[in-house]
Amino acid sequence: MDPRDWRAKYRSALLKINTPAIEKEISDAEDAIVVRTRELYQQTGPDVEVERDALDDAMYALHALKSALKRKSS
Repeated sequence: MDPRDWRAKYRSALLKINTPAIEKEISDAEDAIVVRTRELYQQTGPDVEVERDALDDAMYALHALKSALKRKSS
């Protein structure tokens, strides 16, 4: 998997909000974000910090989306 593939999975999850497969899309995006975060763990530099921030923001957004979907289905 390309290390930057997490962005595609994240976007895919956000674009499929009203589909039955949303839970799988969110899970796939979260997994990709975790993998990329681990890859960046020992790296340094301004570009790495920018991507780490983007990864944190994406994970937060996915968690918020999951929470909203749970409330909507309740």
